[in-house]
Amino acid sequence: MTSWRSNTGQGENCLLRTYVRGEVVVVYKTKEDFGGLSNMASGFPLQINGVRILTTEALYQACRFPHLPEVQREIIGQHSPMTAKMKSKPHRKDSRPDWDDVRYKIMRWCLRVKLAQNYEEFGRLLLATRDRPIVEQSRKDDYWGAKLADESGYTLIGQNVLGRLLMELREKLKDDAEGVLKTVPPLGIPDFLLLGKPIEMVTAINSGNGQKRQPALF
Repeated sequence: MTSWRSNTGQGENCLLRTYVRGEVVVVYKTKEDFGGLSNMASGFPLQINGVRILTTEALYQACRFPHLPEVQREIIGQHSPMTAKMKSKPHRKDSRPDWDDVRYKIMRWCLRVKLAQNYEEFGRLLLATRDRPIVEQSRKDDYWGAKLADESGYTLIGQNVLGRLLMELREKLKDDAEGVLKTVPPLGIPDFLLLGKPIEMVTAINSGNGQKRQPALF
């Protein structure tokens, strides 16, 4: 069972939750059983506007800089997701001005894209977690993930926003008999751009020409 306590700030994401390791699915190292749920996992390629992007991490970081296409190009050109993340760091002061307001929506969209274009394998991993809480373990970040409460490693504390987004997506997938999640509309936010062009509807890679019912916008 998880518990939580209020943290400073506003909104539902300002709650620190306490998780017991033995009762949850922990996402930490990419080579572990559920490592593919991590944004750092390789083997889940994406394609946006015809541009190949190797990991969700690279896509998420590129979305910081819609007004800096050359920075986006450098980020998505990296083979390693960690290197893609590091390439964004020197430019973070130049992140889109509303980044803190839209990053949650962008992360949710990135996960939707990962599922749409890796529906079988990523979907299998999500469903294999069954109904257990999913927790992203982090050494430093208790917003997207949760940190060790002490050296025992028995409990993790954090807002675990990424884990909760994965659980939300898992519940949608359980009801996706028609494959609606194989199509992802662009976010309704200003300047949602990749390499200077508006991000278009995302569909399953090599999905053929069959029509799909468009899902509701976020």
